[in-house]
Amino acid sequence: MRRIVGGVLVALLVAACSAEPEAPPVVVPGAPGEPARTLPADEASGAVPANQHNDADVAYVQRMILHHGQAIRMGSLAPARAAREDVKGLAARITATQGPEITTMTAWLRQRGLEVPGEHAGHHGHAADHGPMPGMATEEQLAALEAASGPEFDRQFLQLMTVHHEGAITMASEVLGAGSDVFVEEMAGDVIASQSDEVTRMRTMAG
Repeated sequence: MRRIVGGVLVALLVAACSAEPEAPPVVVPGAPGEPARTLPADEASGAVPANQHNDADVAYVQRMILHHGQAIRMGSLAPARAAREDVKGLAARITATQGPEITTMTAWLRQRGLEVPGEHAGHHGHAADHGPMPGMATEEQLAALEAASGPEFDRQFLQLMTVHHEGAITMASEVLGAGSDVFVEEMAGDVIASQSDEVTRMRTMAG
């Protein structure tokens, strides 16, 4: 299942390296038993499979958009503040991966006429009325990260992002048991796989 969602990310990431201004094609997973399709970007948002979903699926997608948003906020600080090249590389990978995932999740909500959470809410760790999200950094922690530089930034970044990833894995694991939408299941499985790998890497980097 991860290959399908991963295909969406690969198509977008490859296109990001191109000088062409046109939006890249997107690989959209088919309904159960159907093959994936490659569509122009302007058609992809309306082609996400409309499987049966429940409240757990909706809450997960809305919350994960905000959760990813905070990861991107932290990752965007690394180019100017990190001392280590491996920290900069990790931050770039996180930003490049989670940005397209936000695009995919936003398309899923819009196709169903559901609310797309505002970006500002992600800074506080809440989505609609669903309560705090696991792993989210506080505003105080974010302020400290934004004020840090060099080795101290690297230390704080690895610590905060490890906890952040662990929270995302918890959320994804929960929706696998409570949700009913096949596409959400695929997205959650991809989050668990990719972020588990990154947690292992960050723990090694942190020593």
